[in-house]
Amino acid sequence: MGRYGVDEAVIPYNLNGESKWWHDINDSPLWQDRIFHILTALYGLVAVIALVQLVRIQLRVPEFGWTTQKVFHFLNFLVNGVRGLVFIFRRNVQDIHPEIVRHILLDMPSLVFFTTYALLVLFWAEIYYQARAESTDGLRPIFFTINVAVYSIQVKH
Repeated sequence: MGRYGVDEAVIPYNLNGESKWWHDINDSPLWQDRIFHILTALYGLVAVIALVQLVRIQLRVPEFGWTTQKVFHFLNFLVNGVRGLVFIFRRNVQDIHPEIVRHILLDMPSLVFFTTYALLVLFWAEIYYQARAESTDGLRPIFFTINVAVYSIQVKH
């Protein structure tokens, strides 16, 4: 194994204690475009996988309608699809007027993400309660109450 000096092993810092490479990347439109394209591709991949899962489940058991599992995959598709679109069209999104529409477009995926994973918790709670032969009647109202509270808080701020 080769020997490295101290200069090669340390990330160069300027006098303010900040790394120069970060500023080079942060100030580079080319790097930003590449990073946003990678994020778009990753969110798009997750969205496609969620959509494929939703279609597979629907084809396997169409008689059950919208189950918790189907809604989970649909919300995952929605959240990741919108985030991917926001990343790919970020310059256009920054210019949207009125400003409230821009905030809704940027904030809604996070709120739906919260709902998606609260739904996952509901799904596992229902399985747990059913395995113990306990009633699951109170779980869905709690899920809806928590979501209404979170969305209400977001609307007020």
